[in-house]
Amino acid sequence: MKVQRRLLGLTIICTCFPVIADTLPAGATTIPDAAEIPNRLAIQYFSPDDIVEFKKLDHYSEPSWVTEKYVKTGKLPPVAKRLPEVPMVLKTASMPDGIGEYGGVLRQVIGGRPQGWNWSAAHSQGWGGINYIVQQCLTRTGPMYQLNPDERKVLPNLAQNWEWSDDGMSLTMHLIRGARWSDGEPFTAEDVRFYWEDTVLEPRIPSFSSQNALGKGAKLEVVDPYTIRWHFDAPHQNQALYNMSFMTFCPGPAHILKPLHPKYNPQATYDSFSNALPASQVPVVTMGPWVPVDYKDDQIIVLRRNPYYWKVDEAGHQLPYMDEVHYKLSTWEARTLETMSGKADFSNMENPPIYIETLRKLAAPDSPTKAMFGPRNLAYQIQMNMNLTLAVRDDREAAIRTLNRDLKFRKAISHAVDRKSLGQALVKGPFTAEYAGGLHPETAFYNPKDVVYFPYNPALAKKYLAELGLKDTDGNGVLNFPQNMAGGRDLEIVLNTGNSTSDTVFNENLVSMMADVGIKLIPRVLDSVQGDSARDSGDFDWRLNRSDKELIVPMQRMEWLAPIAQSGPIWHRGTENNPQVLQPFEKQLVELAHAIVLEQDSARQTKLIRQINHEITKNVYHVGLVAYPGALLVNKRIKNVPNAPIIAYQWAEDAVMRERFWVPEAAQTKALKPQLLPEYNK
Repeated sequence: MKVQRRLLGLTIICTCFPVIADTLPAGATTIPDAAEIPNRLAIQYFSPDDIVEFKKLDHYSEPSWVTEKYVKTGKLPPVAKRLPEVPMVLKTASMPDGIGEYGGVLRQVIGGRPQGWNWSAAHSQGWGGINYIVQQCLTRTGPMYQLNPDERKVLPNLAQNWEWSDDGMSLTMHLIRGARWSDGEPFTAEDVRFYWEDTVLEPRIPSFSSQNALGKGAKLEVVDPYTIRWHFDAPHQNQALYNMSFMTFCPGPAHILKPLHPKYNPQATYDSFSNALPASQVPVVTMGPWVPVDYKDDQIIVLRRNPYYWKVDEAGHQLPYMDEVHYKLSTWEARTLETMSGKADFSNMENPPIYIETLRKLAAPDSPTKAMFGPRNLAYQIQMNMNLTLAVRDDREAAIRTLNRDLKFRKAISHAVDRKSLGQALVKGPFTAEYAGGLHPETAFYNPKDVVYFPYNPALAKKYLAELGLKDTDGNGVLNFPQNMAGGRDLEIVLNTGNSTSDTVFNENLVSMMADVGIKLIPRVLDSVQGDSARDSGDFDWRLNRSDKELIVPMQRMEWLAPIAQSGPIWHRGTENNPQVLQPFEKQLVELAHAIVLEQDSARQTKLIRQINHEITKNVYHVGLVAYPGALLVNKRIKNVPNAPIIAYQWAEDAVMRERFWVPEAAQTKALKPQLLPEYNK
């Protein structure tokens, strides 16, 4: 879906926003403190220059088998000629185990399946980390969790560096010179231009990005093959740098895609372009550290090292250290179980019902795996659809949308939820915390003093529902709508939900809690494809949602905090035929969101973010349920794995920089495709 930004004039400046009120609304409290998480990891912080720099070295090297089998036989140029003029150097200072040994395999298991390799047309490669390998973007945000708090900034990637104009109206970016795609073709500004003009701005092609996702009125100028300049309609569109990272600005290979595009090929169609690179078509052309070279449907994807990868370590070793990555295509539950058993190497553990048993097993001396618990930056919420007309089919759905927009109703639902019991049903012990909605607790911009919390109080919930005219008129234990709404029928609400173990726990308990206040909640269990379709079309009364990075770093996902776009937030999407109708508090959220983006002073920006979180929770923009931590499971043989939360600016697969992983030779496992590099038919 293309994002269409609402271009509002900024008539209010930062200092005009009200300060956070000291008094709380009736029935509200402050959010209670949460218990300490067991096995909580400690993060080591660095300056940006301790993680990456661009530097020309005196000598470069590669695995000896590449030199013998490919360079000496004339299949490849020497490694120094395959690298950029000035490659990106990953610094030893931030490597937990230092410069590594070549060889070995990184084994992963995922529950996703690849849609195809044309990510320029919004095709996913299956989640679970493949996307982060094949989609390389202009900037990188994943490793930012390791930056010193007073030095946090977006890191370079395909864009080596950049500078703003004095008036803040343009941003000049310098691309890495001499970098090449995995088939040896140069990466240049043409790849960026093609992605922007011919896919992002082309309404007939689906895209992960949009014009205004990069900033108000973003326009691209190609200065030369390695220099681009962005022009904006408002100054200092700082979110642009965040939104040039995964997945919103990762150019595809123009030399591959242009001949498949209707603009350059009269025989092509927009549908044929979108589906031009199916999952079965390997090897893939990528800028990533490994290249998909083999795919067996519903079984496995094998990736081998990219001979043109443009990063090295400080000793000049071309990265990655590991020759092969493979993804077993199974289930998300199998991902965790196989990593725990030592059959796989890396997994995000996100399913709280198994936490206690996992900790018990990992405590055994012979356990092959270690677990790192991060902060509580995963959270479940109820999203209540606020669009009055989108996907509305009958008078019941119309009545539900009207109720969803009533603050008294949203407060009643919050008061009906016993979050302490819900958390303990999910996992016993201190893992979960009560969550009021808004920004995730235990993240950089969160302050509990900002949060307006409407806690468990079923008596008050019933009082609010009665004041809305919702009464049990037929004596069956379920409230009825007033006669002028849905003909006075029973108050039945459909909850769209997933099919995970955690979702099942929430479904069962929420049905009971809503029944206690007279609401009949009907879970509608959908698989991931069905759920995404219903979400995107607006086909839901309520939806159970687990949010992750959307509510951690506001500048990356501002449309989750305020309706600055027709595409978001999810619970108030709009279309041309079914536009959003903003409520007064939503208009204030939009003003705050725009001010946050434009604010240059970090202290004032933090105050604005705190203010928007206050307004979100005061107005119960979504009903928070519980927050909890995830854990990163890693095989102990894998080196250079820093302490990392499973989700921060990005998922851990990106944050830990897998291209610098290595395994001692004695612990290396056998490759499926030994001594193979991707070879393309040219």
